[in-house]
Amino acid sequence: MDAQQIRKLKPMLAKYLSEYDDCFGRSEPAQNLRVYVNGQLSDLPRKSIEPMADRAGVPPRTLQQFLSRAAWDESLMADRLAEIVARDHAHPMSIGVIDETGDAKKGDKTPGVKRQWCGATGKVDNCVVTVHLSYVAGDFHTLLGSDLFLPEEWSEDRERCRAAGIPDHVVHRPKWQIALELRDRDVANGVRLEWMTADEGYGEVPAFHFALDDRGQRYVLEVPCTFHGWLRRPVVLQKQHHSPHKRGPKPRFPRLKVKNLPTLEARNMVRYCDEFRTQPWQKFYIKGSTLGPVVWEAKAAPIYLQRDGLPTWPHWLIVARNLLAAASEVKYFVSNAPAGTPLEALLHVAFSRFHVERCFEEEKGELGMDHFEVRNWRSLKRHLLLTAVSHLFLAKVHQKWRGEKSGPDGLPTPPGGRGVGAFAVADRPGAYGLPGEGSRDHHRDAATQREGPAQPCESPQAAVA
Repeated sequence: MDAQQIRKLKPMLAKYLSEYDDCFGRSEPAQNLRVYVNGQLSDLPRKSIEPMADRAGVPPRTLQQFLSRAAWDESLMADRLAEIVARDHAHPMSIGVIDETGDAKKGDKTPGVKRQWCGATGKVDNCVVTVHLSYVAGDFHTLLGSDLFLPEEWSEDRERCRAAGIPDHVVHRPKWQIALELRDRDVANGVRLEWMTADEGYGEVPAFHFALDDRGQRYVLEVPCTFHGWLRRPVVLQKQHHSPHKRGPKPRFPRLKVKNLPTLEARNMVRYCDEFRTQPWQKFYIKGSTLGPVVWEAKAAPIYLQRDGLPTWPHWLIVARNLLAAASEVKYFVSNAPAGTPLEALLHVAFSRFHVERCFEEEKGELGMDHFEVRNWRSLKRHLLLTAVSHLFLAKVHQKWRGEKSGPDGLPTPPGGRGVGAFAVADRPGAYGLPGEGSRDHHRDAATQREGPAQPCESPQAAVA
């Protein structure tokens, strides 16, 4: 960054923050927004309220009240942030990435704090866990939405919740439900998420898959090796086949035929079933790293999930293994992508989760997201939102002055500069037929798409020999 660019930052920031002015009914909290964001963007070693207030020459109490008591519309600010992303950063391969992060805290007064797994320390620790939705568009990434995970022991102790300012309507929700709420809110504000992905902590929950299916949302979710499904669609009985005068309880329809095969674990499908055993591995360049190119092998086949005791429409089970890892590293993914979606595209989505880790690194390392010292639920929520506002400005400046370096379709370009070219992906998955067997797609909410091959196909230019 040269001197001329540095001089441009101040008017750029002023223009950006002016887009949030209607979130405030008075000028004082609007000015405090600028104090807070400037403090987060500064070179202070710790960006909690007191050092940021001292830097700006305002009493710390002013910023404390700005977070906890001042009258301003944080819901409108969250909506505005999503609208800016939708307006300025739309992308044909936009990806929503769900993840959580933990921030270690001392004591028992911080909202939601308890001994639980903390990713920041890599162990079970006294910490606060928040769930986040990141938006990825090529090389651009930012956090769209965040929410506090409230443990059950907090939810059951309403007196403790009230002492921390947690409203009575805020109760314990599984993390995957929080993720859905974040996704729904941002989509309602115009953000188009072509794909979504998350780690196996979310992918292991079948209800999360079905909720995304019902919304017509394409996804690639990592699942544990014990995730269950059928490789062949089981027979479903739709009507009574024996005498209606037979004694005993009436059977329920539709239901599975008694002699159907049971569901299998994903690892056993890959290890023992011909659909995977006879299929060759295909090599894919995933991304570059400081140690060189990251190359994985992958293969995929249609499977059927079990919902309410019955098979769903076909989904993809994808297995990938790391060629360059010293120890064996195997990942499993499930996707509701339509037939003909390139396997390369599915892997691009699946391995986009590093963007949300980058967001956490930037927000914690540069903006002090984990430096909060508050004991009030509203203050914590507002702090997370203001950090997202600051981070979006950083992301916009980074994109403008660095320039995007992805391929023409948003997929990573392998060494040598060979782009992969465009590939056809349906607007939304749809219908019920088996992928590649006379049906155009396999999700009931789909738009019309082109015919595609029976399996995800590799783009030859992206493969690494």
